[in-house]
Amino acid sequence: MIDISNKEVWFVTGSQHLYGPETLEQVAKNSAEIVKALDASEGIPVKVVYKPTVKSTEEIYDTLTAANQEENCIGVITWMHTFSPAKMWIRGLTALQKPLCHLHTQFNRDIPWNSIDMDFMNLNQAAHGDREFGFMVSRLRKNRKVVVGHWSENSVQKSIGDWTRVAAAWDDWQGAKFARFGDNMRFVAVTDGDKVEAETKFGFSVNTYAVGDLVEVINSITDAEIDALVKEYEKSYNMADNLLEGGDKRSSLIESARIELGLEKFLVDGGFKGFSDTFEDLHGMKQLPGIAVQRLMQKGYGFAGEGDWKTAALVRAMKVMGSGLDGGNAFMEDYTYHLDPEKPRILGSHMLEVDPVLAANKPSCEVHPLGIGGKEDPVRLVFNGKAGDSLVAALMDFGSRFRLLVNKTVGEEVKEELPKLPVARIMWKPLPDFKTACTAWILGGGAHHTCYSENLSVEQLEDFAEMAGIESLVIDEDTTIRNFKESIRANEAYYMFQ
Repeated sequence: MIDISNKEVWFVTGSQHLYGPETLEQVAKNSAEIVKALDASEGIPVKVVYKPTVKSTEEIYDTLTAANQEENCIGVITWMHTFSPAKMWIRGLTALQKPLCHLHTQFNRDIPWNSIDMDFMNLNQAAHGDREFGFMVSRLRKNRKVVVGHWSENSVQKSIGDWTRVAAAWDDWQGAKFARFGDNMRFVAVTDGDKVEAETKFGFSVNTYAVGDLVEVINSITDAEIDALVKEYEKSYNMADNLLEGGDKRSSLIESARIELGLEKFLVDGGFKGFSDTFEDLHGMKQLPGIAVQRLMQKGYGFAGEGDWKTAALVRAMKVMGSGLDGGNAFMEDYTYHLDPEKPRILGSHMLEVDPVLAANKPSCEVHPLGIGGKEDPVRLVFNGKAGDSLVAALMDFGSRFRLLVNKTVGEEVKEELPKLPVARIMWKPLPDFKTACTAWILGGGAHHTCYSENLSVEQLEDFAEMAGIESLVIDEDTTIRNFKESIRANEAYYMFQ
């Protein structure tokens, strides 16, 4: 499972030597108190680490480059308690490689009307100190998150916490490895992309591994290991009768367990954080991985079908962002529509591989024929999704740039029985409405593979795109087709000169 609690963000307060030792001592005390509150906040899932006040070009550079080298540091929060001349920050900000959050706050919440004097004013200068700092970050064209408000407010702490989740996902991508068993599904465009450019831009690598190498690992799994996993299946799911001991499909369950154990061993031994496969390239495997992929995703691995490594990486990133929160993040595909004019909806699913983290109830473990792939009937988990706020996101390669496209959605219960559709079923309503959302998605070149999220916000994904330095487009309750087209045109011009 994914755990980001050992990660940390550094809190760096800016000032200068001009104010003398007494003022600087008070700055340090105030900063330490803020850090103590942020570190204790339930809204911030990582450690917030106090760093000494920086007062010169050298101190700033040394602190920010040290953040680059600290493995557990995933980002830096800056705050100007007093005025900190921003030319001092140029060298450090230029060298900083970790995500940056600018907290625009001040130590005191209220003005002490009866006692305020110039000593107080000289100490509490964030109102213009942060503006000086903000100018320099903008002048350097450095992407950052800006959070405004008093540090004690729950909303401010939540904004910082949401950003740390995004920073943790970005950190998780750096040096990550994704395995691709086989190539892209033949002739499919949107799932393919430039792996060299992706590694340059995102920090993760994607390489192809022969299915035969995976099969060798699968075949090495012992009967004892398989028996233990089958018992786990029986405890965890509602088992179909024909998969139970003595059932005529029991051998399919045993083979599914063998595949899961082999896949996981391959991923663990290779240090991979995600993978993809394709039903067109499964030579040597008896069945297409179903329950194996579903359970591995539930453990935190990124996945997407048909060789779609970009979505596999996105799923992993969004799982890291949502770590520890209620709800899940899962590989998804817009599969078919309910075109009732009064209540149009999208039914999302995949042949087999939808993460049970989305299940509204205890999944059913079943085996059924699969019309493609030419293999034995695969075992899969069957369930319906939950109601609630959600979103779908897709990552595409447009040749000149990557684009992250996000659509706010509302998940709905699947109340129909669907007796002849033994797969995971996720139903949602896209915002602002079905026709506008679908039109905008298609105009934006959105993929049919996505990550469906029950616990992330559009703002977090926009922050993620900014960290990566890529384009983002959002379809939400305020979207109109006219404005969406204008955004696409404006972005075309903007990225032409990047």
